[in-house]
Amino acid sequence: MFKHILLPVDGSQTSLMAVEKARGLAQAFGSTVTAIYVIDPYAFSGVGADFAYGQAQYLGAATAEGKEALTGATLVLESAGITVASSIVESHAIYRGIVETANSVGADLIVMGSHGRRGLEKLVLGSVAAQVLAHAHLPILIVRD
Repeated sequence: MFKHILLPVDGSQTSLMAVEKARGLAQAFGSTVTAIYVIDPYAFSGVGADFAYGQAQYLGAATAEGKEALTGATLVLESAGITVASSIVESHAIYRGIVETANSVGADLIVMGSHGRRGLEKLVLGSVAAQVLAHAHLPILIVRD
């Protein structure tokens, strides 16, 4: 039923739960998986001469975090015999990176975690999962903690 699953990861506990769900689905359907970690290169805001240095440190730290999250997801999937590709994606908005990658790799399902934020926390931090639901035109499985 699902031939290609897109699996956005962020290294959180909820993300690890989504990896396990994607593993089960990929095994059941013989799917391939593309795991991604999305970095918003514009999330860092600095002022003056320190901006370039701060931006470089932010991107370096985000890339290292992304590699760690992707390595963990890849190990889980490959140990189950699943074909997996992984990449770090840069996008102005995290949800946009997910939706655009789903389209470009031909995914027919997105499996992702949601932290289940509510109230002020949701208002301030937003919800990537809600944005993906609003903008993607394919089935999405949201795993909540």
